[in-house]
Amino acid sequence: MKPTRLLSLGLVAFSMSLPVQAQDSGMSFFITSVGSGKGADLGGLEGADAHCAKLAEDAGVTGKNWVAYLSTQEEGKRGVSARDRIGTGPWHNAKGELIASNLDELHISPNIFKSTALDEKGQLVKGRGDKPNEHDILTGTQADGTAYFPWEKEDRTCSNWTSSGEGSATVGHHDRHGGGNTSWNAAHNSRGCSQENLQGTGGAGLFMCFATN
Repeated sequence: MKPTRLLSLGLVAFSMSLPVQAQDSGMSFFITSVGSGKGADLGGLEGADAHCAKLAEDAGVTGKNWVAYLSTQEEGKRGVSARDRIGTGPWHNAKGELIASNLDELHISPNIFKSTALDEKGQLVKGRGDKPNEHDILTGTQADGTAYFPWEKEDRTCSNWTSSGEGSATVGHHDRHGGGNTSWNAAHNSRGCSQENLQGTGGAGLFMCFATN
């Protein structure tokens, strides 16, 4: 056998012995393709973050720290703000399109529309004009990304993302349409916290995920 042939076979054997590395991508923002299945009960922030990480991993994106864009409420003090959880940017969708360069741009003039607010697979999320309409995206936050003030007594986070029954949650419209409200993160409150009630106001229990690194 010729030396070049032996060398070629040796390189093949060496490459086969190396561990296969999962392919990473530049995606650092997506809307979940599916919710928890339990309405707004996401298992709290920890459960929501884990859901983001699982979906990203299933989509082949590794090496990133994923968190859900969700705020919380606390009695007697300000809760956790969604904007404080997601890093400093920039963020790109699954197709590499820039969503926002930093926190200010994200909350003042983000590139979030139906055509850009994609799920982790790079697919469109159903919005106005689709059946069913699923443009209500769970956030529990005010328009600037901060948690509600402690004197706000109304439930805006479905008991900090642990309720699938009583309560309500603030939602945004990823397609920037509906009822004259174009807010991507603070359009209105949901009818309730169950899967049925979320669907009743145009949602499916979906939420946004951002990579902090």
